[in-house]
Amino acid sequence: MLEHGGKLRDAAQRYGQHDWLDLSTGINPQHYPVPALAPNVWHRLPEDDPALAAAAQRYYDAPYMLPVAGTQAAIQALPRLRPASRITIAAPSYAEHAHHWSQHGHKASEVPYEALADAVAHSDVMVICNPNNPTGARVAREDLLRWAEVLRTKGGWLIVDEAFADTDNSNSIAAESAREGIIVLRSVGKFFGLAGLRLGFVAAAPALLDALADMIGPWSVSGPAQQIGCAALEDAHWQEAMRASLSSAGDRLHTMLQLHGIEANGTDLFQWWPEQHAEAFHEHMARRGIWVRLFRNAARGIRLGLPPDEAGWRRLEAALNEWTKESQ
Repeated sequence: MLEHGGKLRDAAQRYGQHDWLDLSTGINPQHYPVPALAPNVWHRLPEDDPALAAAAQRYYDAPYMLPVAGTQAAIQALPRLRPASRITIAAPSYAEHAHHWSQHGHKASEVPYEALADAVAHSDVMVICNPNNPTGARVAREDLLRWAEVLRTKGGWLIVDEAFADTDNSNSIAAESAREGIIVLRSVGKFFGLAGLRLGFVAAAPALLDALADMIGPWSVSGPAQQIGCAALEDAHWQEAMRASLSSAGDRLHTMLQLHGIEANGTDLFQWWPEQHAEAFHEHMARRGIWVRLFRNAARGIRLGLPPDEAGWRRLEAALNEWTKESQ
């Protein structure tokens, strides 16, 4: 199992019990208010509700969408739908992509974002997080579509993971996903703050979605997830208000870090920076009951999500003040 954010049980075992402030995941701490569920939702097998796919198509502006049990299900299944291929994965990035594409006979290479344009000619499949997790790096929509056309001519795929695109959809290519060879992954876990729901979507041409559905198998999305997902995707008022709130919170976090001499990048949901003393920073925060995401190896740095309330903002500010004093 690869390392991910969260894992507060591990944190508690290592550092003792705290009233933990979990800033490790980049998930919206102001989650969508889950509505009351139908009385029989726990009793019946979860038949596919076409209303869910239709709601997703409207919200993501995609011609066709397949609901899946979180985009992780698609990340694990897609490599099994191709013969052995040359895979280029933008790096640093969500580690599950490289992990699964390195299996099933594929030759997977991780390439920095600034070198992606040169890698297209030598790739059968390209996998790009846009915006990137954890760094927030972005690729222009025009570049993605140009690369997708090059890959299409040789039977290849462009897979774009847009899990963090909800607050800034300007570079999304979901609207073009009916084109052969374009695959877009979207998640309700990040913007809607419903990671525990395990609900995501794949946008692609119908033939590929049919093959993916056959690979994943029946009843992959629970009945409760379908009902809650429909409500969240159709609630335009909540979405508009939340985008404004997250924009303000994202600016606040970025400014707070700047005031402590930290030049960070990211999205409205998280900030990341290459921290020279990453392990020490992580330890400093953990000793104060604040759980941040530590990245080692090529993506050596720290990722911070948004505090859930004013008490959380004050705790983070106090811990940063102490870090700054100790570092001088």
